[in-house]
Amino acid sequence: MRLAKAWIVAARDFKIFRRVKNIWYPIIIFPVLISVVFPVILEYLKIRGSHGLAAPGVLPNLLTSFSFFLVIGAAYVPLGIASYSIVGEKVEKSLEPLLATPLTDAEILLGKAFSAIIPTLVAMYAAAVIFMVGIDEVTFHTLGYYYFPNWNIATLLSVLMPVAIVMSVLYSVIVSARVNDVRSASSFGAFILFPLIGIYILSETSIITLDVNSLLIISGVILAVDVALFFVSTKTFRREEILTKWK
Repeated sequence: MRLAKAWIVAARDFKIFRRVKNIWYPIIIFPVLISVVFPVILEYLKIRGSHGLAAPGVLPNLLTSFSFFLVIGAAYVPLGIASYSIVGEKVEKSLEPLLATPLTDAEILLGKAFSAIIPTLVAMYAAAVIFMVGIDEVTFHTLGYYYFPNWNIATLLSVLMPVAIVMSVLYSVIVSARVNDVRSASSFGAFILFPLIGIYILSETSIITLDVNSLLIISGVILAVDVALFFVSTKTFRREEILTKWK
């Protein structure tokens, strides 16, 4: 597998995506919501005098749980791009010329993964910066120090978020190769969010603590899933079937 060839596929997809405005909406809107909503919630709790949730002893765990929404958002944002990259191109008849090239299935799939992963990382890292600044501004007077950045958020952004994005993209590509329209691909692709939402609920209910060790363990599990999904995607992606049987 040649990475240079995969990058050619990604560059081609970037050119196609420029004219498909609707797939960019989640990349813009969802990170903005994540980066703004949680600081606003905390500010509202302060104004209302909700000292239970906004108390210094409770805030750190609450903020760590809030930050996990960056991972959930990072897994959600690329679903539209990853789904369109196969199903949408098939509908618009721009996929067949690519499948007819001598590129291997792995190179095509990796290139399409790159085209969804890179804009998602850029958008979510920008959202993370706004999120941290907003949270620090709201919580500084309560805690007496700036909570972010810390080792938890560093681990979450540098390790967990990238592997979660890769998992979402690979799963979405696999689903997209088996269905015939973008809406179905996006709907089925959203199932990949359920394990991450489950982790968030467990953290909010104090069943698990999202410290550095826990985040690294979760990252390791997701990385193993990523490897498995990549091999599954290369085995199940049948370009001949897509070229001859899709209607």
